[in-house]
Amino acid sequence: MAKRHKIKIKTPHEIGRMRAAGETASMILLDLVKAVEPGRTTLEIDQLAKELMKQRDCKSAFLGYRGFRGQICISVNDEIVHGIGGPRKIQPGDVVKLDVGVVKSGWIGDNAITVAVGAIPEETRRLLIATEESLFAAINHARSGERLSDLCGAVEEYVKPLGFTVVREFVGHGVGRDLHEEPQVPNYRPQGKSPILQPGMILAIEPMVNAGSPGIRILDDGWTVITTDGKPSAHFEHTVLVTDGDPELLTWRPRGVPGL
Repeated sequence: MAKRHKIKIKTPHEIGRMRAAGETASMILLDLVKAVEPGRTTLEIDQLAKELMKQRDCKSAFLGYRGFRGQICISVNDEIVHGIGGPRKIQPGDVVKLDVGVVKSGWIGDNAITVAVGAIPEETRRLLIATEESLFAAINHARSGERLSDLCGAVEEYVKPLGFTVVREFVGHGVGRDLHEEPQVPNYRPQGKSPILQPGMILAIEPMVNAGSPGIRILDDGWTVITTDGKPSAHFEHTVLVTDGDPELLTWRPRGVPGL
């Protein structure tokens, strides 16, 4: 019989540490958003992340993880997730995904956002707005007594009627001392029995939504995930605490898509 993995319930002390890590991750992400501009390379933004982490007394949760070579994940246009900073220059009309995970005092904060660089096509604008809205549709289910499956299903159920598709191969996750803890948090309704959410659970909820086909391909670097049809993708993420009341965003930031 397969072993069932238990979802960790954080203590009040641990939640306090997670709040600090989440706030730090959010502040670094927002500082990086300001640096996303035409002519700047993705490597320059990655190196800026390194400096910002040093200033805030934390380190990258991604660097070295299974051999990952970046401080953050930075993915452009048809790159979905796990892009590595390099010589590519950001251009007007790009959409740039920034995924920042930090370790502060042994605890992890994880969040992501998609930035519009100047004028972008209307379909892409709709994609970015829909992806962020699907994130909040899911977060609304991060409540004690709700089923995880309802949270997961909310993402696809929001974006599918708008003509968009969710990536199925990569998912959100529990988070705490480890970057990836139980449970997995897919962006579609999973089959089978689903856990009931309880106060103290902390989830990294992260819709990855494509403008076209849900198909993906991984580049030769072994990391960068792209759409098979070359259409753009969007990615938004928050670290969320389940409480007895409303969900708490541990990576709180002002709502809205930067650049729109």
